[in-house]
Amino acid sequence: MARRFIVEADGGSRGNPGPAGYGALVRDAETGETLAEVAEYLGTVTNNVAEYKGLIAGLRAAYALDPAAEVRVRMDSKLVIEQMSGRWKIKHPDMRPLAAEAGAILPPGRTAYEWIPREHNKHADRLANEAMDAGKRGEEWRPKVPPGGTLAAGALEAAAPADDALAEPAATGATAATGATAAPAVGWGAADLGTPATFVLLRHGETPLTPEKRFSGSGGTDPGLSDVGRHQAERVAAALAARGTIQAVVASPLRRCRETAEVVARRLGLDVRVEEGLRETDFGAWEGLTFAEAKERYPDDLDAWLASTEVAPTGGGESFAAVTHRVALARDKLIARYTGRTVLLVTHVTPIKTLVRLALGAPPESLFRMELSAASLTAVAYYGDGNASLRLLNETAHLR
Repeated sequence: MARRFIVEADGGSRGNPGPAGYGALVRDAETGETLAEVAEYLGTVTNNVAEYKGLIAGLRAAYALDPAAEVRVRMDSKLVIEQMSGRWKIKHPDMRPLAAEAGAILPPGRTAYEWIPREHNKHADRLANEAMDAGKRGEEWRPKVPPGGTLAAGALEAAAPADDALAEPAATGATAATGATAAPAVGWGAADLGTPATFVLLRHGETPLTPEKRFSGSGGTDPGLSDVGRHQAERVAAALAARGTIQAVVASPLRRCRETAEVVARRLGLDVRVEEGLRETDFGAWEGLTFAEAKERYPDDLDAWLASTEVAPTGGGESFAAVTHRVALARDKLIARYTGRTVLLVTHVTPIKTLVRLALGAPPESLFRMELSAASLTAVAYYGDGNASLRLLNETAHLR
């Protein structure tokens, strides 16, 4: 039987926008025991942003304790509860990427939301105020929980625009989390947030299946690069070497990505790190089939898959919702590891589209409305205030 947790979260801003922080805790639903506390000073943001940050931190803490747990979120923010429950439309552009991030932390169907009065959310409110007080003093908030789940507040992702989509901008000031500067709204904010983590996303080169447009995911034959694919890898390696901005290379574990990454890394004088979360979708029984062949053999299943990201391909495949959860976790881990650095991620169509979708706060159906060519480059930057900036999409000039 799955463990059951209660997440209580809150966020506050003294000025709205003003100096802000969040607090969250995880309780055992059976015993009421506090298993984890998290809190963080955010710099200058609004109440609603701080509340969403608290929700994200609480859900991450619950996932860290048990990824298979069922979670009930309790908050006194009517806005967050109603938006995450799907009853209210998310109209403000600041909220969309935060809601998407929160929704991707736990598997679909594992999270329920409940509004509670403010007087029933005092623990999370206290943590948020402790974080704001600590930030005012220039100190870092420290957790005070009983044994069993102490977790430090983690870095959250974001981004800002740049003149060169693949260039790492120079750091000229502290991040919002230090309290030294104000965090901007989504878009072209004026505040200086420091150097972002920039992911340059490279789709692997062609395989024998690519020009035939066959389903090729994690559950198939794991093909390597074709002669064309190897040539493409050499071309992109030369282009990235000329730019000189890549500081690390990370690849999906599948052969076509590792081969592409090795060509580029060799040219750049870097090693390749493998990240399991960057692998392609498992397309189940559709692996190796063209779209027309899958449509002929599994017409109802394919229609259902196209209609909902919650539906998995025939034969035990992986839904896009499940892929989103996996990719978001890998993204967060890589952001924390490569803060302030420019990293090449060699991966596949679905993970790249998913990272783009989450960065834009776009709806799930946007996955079907993007084109990604073999050996194309896409770039997303992540700053420390929770925003994300898409800098490049499906660039193929280096192949021409």
